[in-house]
Amino acid sequence: MKMLALLMLAIPAIASAQNSPVGRWKTIDDETGKVMTITEVYQAKNGTYAAKIVEAVNPAAAKCDKCSGAKKGQSTIGMNVLWNLKPMDGGWGGGEGFKPSTGDSFKVKSVKLVGNKLEITGCKFMFCRTATWQRAN
Repeated sequence: MKMLALLMLAIPAIASAQNSPVGRWKTIDDETGKVMTITEVYQAKNGTYAAKIVEAVNPAAAKCDKCSGAKKGQSTIGMNVLWNLKPMDGGWGGGEGFKPSTGDSFKVKSVKLVGNKLEITGCKFMFCRTATWQRAN
């Protein structure tokens, strides 16, 4: 009976975790379709969501060669790629993003959880693109 009670308490927590972007995600190269990095989405101290690179799967993604300024040539491990994401429209958005492979900053229009995929739509000026990340854990 105690086991059943514990299981019943665990079900909402599991469902909540599945509806959250928190976790580890594989980022995919737009051109080759290969995994570039493992990125961790986490809840920041201010309550918003953020993401940082925790592993460079592809050696080409290990350094920020196309970056400018202080980030040029730096390791991408620990680099923030999304920040200040707030809940909106059944997902998250309204934050900022950075793509180390191109050195581009962008506005995050939306982040949607679709099964085991995270669809991130970012815009620079009036041009928007959507990247799809796959859950890694």
